[in-house]
Amino acid sequence: MNFHLAFSPKPFATTISHQQKLLLIGSCFTENMGAKLKQHKFDVLENPNGILFNPISITKSINSYIHNKQYAAADLFYQNECWNSWEHHSRFSHPDLEQCLQGINQSQQKAHTFLKNADWLLLTLGSAFAYTLATGSSAGLQGEVVANCHKVPTDKFNKKLLSVEEITTALQQMITDIKIINPTIKIIFTISPVRHLRDGFVENNRSKATLIQAVHTLIENDQNRFYFPAYELVIDDLRDYRFYAEDMVHPNYAATNYVWEKFVDVCIDETTKKLMAEINSINAAKSHKPFNPTSQQHKKFLQTNLEKVNQLNSQYPYINFEAERSYFANIETQM
Repeated sequence: MNFHLAFSPKPFATTISHQQKLLLIGSCFTENMGAKLKQHKFDVLENPNGILFNPISITKSINSYIHNKQYAAADLFYQNECWNSWEHHSRFSHPDLEQCLQGINQSQQKAHTFLKNADWLLLTLGSAFAYTLATGSSAGLQGEVVANCHKVPTDKFNKKLLSVEEITTALQQMITDIKIINPTIKIIFTISPVRHLRDGFVENNRSKATLIQAVHTLIENDQNRFYFPAYELVIDDLRDYRFYAEDMVHPNYAATNYVWEKFVDVCIDETTKKLMAEINSINAAKSHKPFNPTSQQHKKFLQTNLEKVNQLNSQYPYINFEAERSYFANIETQM
């Protein structure tokens, strides 16, 4: 008997190569995929605002990149001995106001420049629940959706489940605006397989169902919009708690790798897959811990891999192998 129903999504009609730029925005699952892409030498920019979960905050962040919004002191608030932004993850928070603004605005400028030339936008939606600022919490911002609560007391917020219409309207307007500065960009939507059980089991499923319906409404009859089923691969294909971390909420290393392998099968072209295998070989060699770093055998190992790197760099000049070349060329770093 077959005790497992394997799910093999169909390959995209248009696929990704190393010569293209990818902007990744969304939940923490976005960063898992971003790390894999960077490891394989793709040109990636991930989460310029930090981790974002709800679609409204994601669209607000992208709109800010489109218009290259520069933040001022009035856009920040002081809480827990740090300056914070309602539109940014706490990784941007800082005790010094100017340093907080500098970090945010440098990221804004980088995102604006990258978005204008990006070939792909990968959006990972985490939750259809949004938190809005309650009356009296911040002057002039009541009712605004926040990207991060920054450990502000819960009575300062109202929680709401976004509707399919609210999500599709916001995302469609954002896509329309992107086309003004980058008319050829292609978009991949995913739903994060991370389970938001703080909302409750039933509520989490309502949230994910809302996101799924909204995304499929958006991608219908548009050849430049795609759906990658990360959520379904974890929930319906793997379908077991052994593929979750100890918190029983986040997919573990094995699950993330499984989804990554499916992503490569579906989204990456065949020539690029072969190059990725060669890059994997270089990564493995770079991670190798020699028994005797001063031995002739290890020096030969370094020289062989340096030649491989130089050959790859000659074949693919648009890929940056500087770190690998420096590593294999400088034997002193191995001692």
